[in-house]
Amino acid sequence: MVAVGINDLDHTIPLCSRIEETRAFYRDVMGFAVELDTPTWVSFRVGSSLLTLRPRGPWAAWHDGAAVPDAASVQLAFRVAPPAIDAWHAELVAKGVPIVRPPIEIASCRHRAMFFRDPEDNVIERHAGI
Repeated sequence: MVAVGINDLDHTIPLCSRIEETRAFYRDVMGFAVELDTPTWVSFRVGSSLLTLRPRGPWAAWHDGAAVPDAASVQLAFRVAPPAIDAWHAELVAKGVPIVRPPIEIASCRHRAMFFRDPEDNVIERHAGI
């Protein structure tokens, strides 16, 4: 019965302590199109899903709690064409984005990937099949 009626992942919401900086990162560095932008909620269209940022803290019916310093809360993986991995790496290095792991072939996953961090210390993966 699990997942009955679920057809798609609608949106993912990384919680933000630095929403302005994180908004600029996903808009300017990642190049995602802004779909909705308010001071406390910004959504980017990524394929058929939304990547939505909101401030960490009290929200709706719950409180998110404090972030753990220097720890990722989420890992987001984005698929790109194989030649784009090295180009993305060079561009991110030039922009001063913290690189966790430069391009590497991961045989067990059958893909080439690189890993870097957003302003909230989340890990972002760019990968392509090999």
